Amino acid sequence: MKIFFAIFALLAMVLAVYPFLGDEPQGGSVTGLPWQIDILDDGSTRIFGLNIGVSRLADARTVLGDDMELAIIASTDVEEVGSLEMYYGHYRAGLLSGKLILHTATSEGMLAQWRDNAEKSDYMPSGYARKYTLSADDKPRVLQETISGITFIPAVNLDEETVLARFGEPAERIELPGTTHYLYPEKGLDIAVHEASKEVMQYVSPKRFDSLVQPLR
Repeated sequence: MKIFFAIFALLAMVLAVYPFLGDEPQGGSVTGLPWQIDILDDGSTRIFGLNIGVSRLADARTVLGDDMELAIIASTDVEEVGSLEMYYGHYRAGLLSGKLILHTATSEGMLAQWRDNAEKSDYMPSGYARKYTLSADDKPRVLQETISGITFIPAVNLDEETVLARFGEPAERIELPGTTHYLYPEKGLDIAVHEASKEVMQYVSPKRFDSLVQPLR
């Protein structure tokens, strides 16, 4: 029985990492994969079927579906209004799965107004942030906010080999304690490979790539 569970666990791990190491599906049948980044004529990028800096949250709901949460997330240990996020906890493209978070550059004034109108607020599991559930009256206006960035957290742990296999050689690496950042400015992409936690991929418009890099320096 122990051997069976060991084999099952190994098979599950192989299936999880396969999308990053395997060949591209023939005919391009699977879309929405994290390395399928289109650089458009105006210099912007399209990823997960969304054009960063152009597509709105309403477009994301059309492309990705309604299985998401829409809320304002604010830290509890600093005084801040927070940020508007659309969260997909079960994103899937082919065999690949993970968590997808869409960000906006909403003004503090609007965030404060929507927070005041929130239906409820709850502490996040970490205890360091609160989630404000938006009111039904505000959601139509909220869904018109433009997507300024996307975060993808794959379900499988990655290493340098898998990152380079799918995304190519980065323009730069930044080493921080326990984390290596692989930077792709022409794609507006920062891949953070952590020693002790899940990897994080952050996508922004290439024109705004410095907003990702400056905090690392």
